Amino acid sequence: MAENKQNNQAKPQDVNKLLQVRREKLADLQAAGKDPFEITKYDVTYHSTDVKEAYTAHEAELLAGRQEPDVEGLDDAQKKEVLNNDYNERRAIMDASPIHVSIAGRMMFKRVMGKASFCNIQDLKGNIQVYVARDQIGEEAYADFKKSDIGDIYGVKGWAFRTKTGELSIHAEEMTLLSKSLQILPEKFHGLTDIEERYRRRYVDLIMNDDSKKVAFTRPKIIRCIQNYMDGLGFVEVETPVLTTLLTGASARPFITHHNTQDMDMYLRIALELPLKRLLVGGMEAVYEIGRTFRNEGMDPMHNPEFTLMEAYLAYSNLDGMMEMTESMFKTIAEKIFNKYTFNWNGNEINLEGKWKRISMVDSIKEVTGIDFKKEMSVEEALKLAKEHDIEVEEHQHNVGHIINLFFEKYVEETLIQPTFLYGHPVEISPLTKKNIEDPRFVDRFELFIGGKEFANAYTELNDPIDQLERFESQLKERELGNDEANDIDMDFIEALEYGMPPAGGIGYGIDRLVMFFTESASIRDVILFPTMKERDRK
Repeated sequence: MAENKQNNQAKPQDVNKLLQVRREKLADLQAAGKDPFEITKYDVTYHSTDVKEAYTAHEAELLAGRQEPDVEGLDDAQKKEVLNNDYNERRAIMDASPIHVSIAGRMMFKRVMGKASFCNIQDLKGNIQVYVARDQIGEEAYADFKKSDIGDIYGVKGWAFRTKTGELSIHAEEMTLLSKSLQILPEKFHGLTDIEERYRRRYVDLIMNDDSKKVAFTRPKIIRCIQNYMDGLGFVEVETPVLTTLLTGASARPFITHHNTQDMDMYLRIALELPLKRLLVGGMEAVYEIGRTFRNEGMDPMHNPEFTLMEAYLAYSNLDGMMEMTESMFKTIAEKIFNKYTFNWNGNEINLEGKWKRISMVDSIKEVTGIDFKKEMSVEEALKLAKEHDIEVEEHQHNVGHIINLFFEKYVEETLIQPTFLYGHPVEISPLTKKNIEDPRFVDRFELFIGGKEFANAYTELNDPIDQLERFESQLKERELGNDEANDIDMDFIEALEYGMPPAGGIGYGIDRLVMFFTESASIRDVILFPTMKERDRK
């Protein structure tokens, strides 16, 4: 107990002294031939929650039919005696058929009381109290235990029991120091108060913060659920190159590296799209990839330069097919992992049930501003409207399509709270998408918005090589006008399309954002174990 207070209340000037003490303790152990770092393996038979579940089931079986003691009308002393006798009888029954366990984990609490002590061991699944008695583990081992520090990793062998207060615990028969902690953990009730340090020292955050640990274990469950869902639809998961020679697949600034052997610059991929569509040409009719992508852009609660993207492409499908698949996938995750359809995210209560709203970009703008961009208008007219509504238009955006998108971003995007499929984007901002047959100014594309944020981007894929080349060439013109996110011309992809790509629907999901939503996390850095951070100042 004294050590807990010492660690938690230490002044900054005392920290170095405490750290030195820990190193001296390690040196003493090593000198005595008890170096914990020489231990390479420990036989773990249970985790903390497994112990509790096994004991509870065993208890229910052995004590079946046993009545609770009747203390009605008894004074306090009599009640105490009756309850104590009942406890001793129950303990005798349980101890006659003990559950022997072996666990391992980090010691998070210690209370020394002379010949016996209590500690708390935290492992993968939770934590459990351990009763440590000198007479049980031996005088020398008990003396070593009393010198232990919060944060030390212990192996514990013993049997499970329930204390008089009802807490399931382990009566230690053997305590083995498996690793010495040479650093001091943050104070338990406040953890890492500096949010930047939480992300930078994720290993400490996971020790101290149950919420962070929950998110860390929930993320792979969500990804596995997505994989199972996609596999069930007949999709094949594939891997495509991370290093590329061309900037293609999305509008974004890249990270550039250099291949020494070939003496050429290469990009870290900004999207997965074009390699996956090449596979459609090759006859793989349903493919998807979940992989890391990289965009050399700013950081905020929704953006990290290195992130996880999922893209999927389905031959003989279209925009409607992607909408149906997306809605079904989100509802499947909600049901199978969380057993609910309502989530609190970004300050809003989001309900995934029911049919999701579908609205065109121009109709959404008209609803909010009254401006009808569905009507034909000149660039000059659009520029005038933009000026009247305080919208800044860069030189490469001097066309109606870009201006429509700027209106949407300023006035509409943050109003789309409940799940909404926003479709009908201008052709100028969608170089890889099939034009709408009824109005070729727009394309068959949608974005999924939840809580005012984008979660998915989907197309009826452009499979006309002539049209695609023209779109690429238009992107180059934008680059000349200052758009540093414009794509290169991928002539190999054009050639692939010339062999014939089937009509298809395609979609991309930001996995990190998806995990943010389902775990109700406020920042993308909460769901990435090691987010990109500024380097510490080095003196």
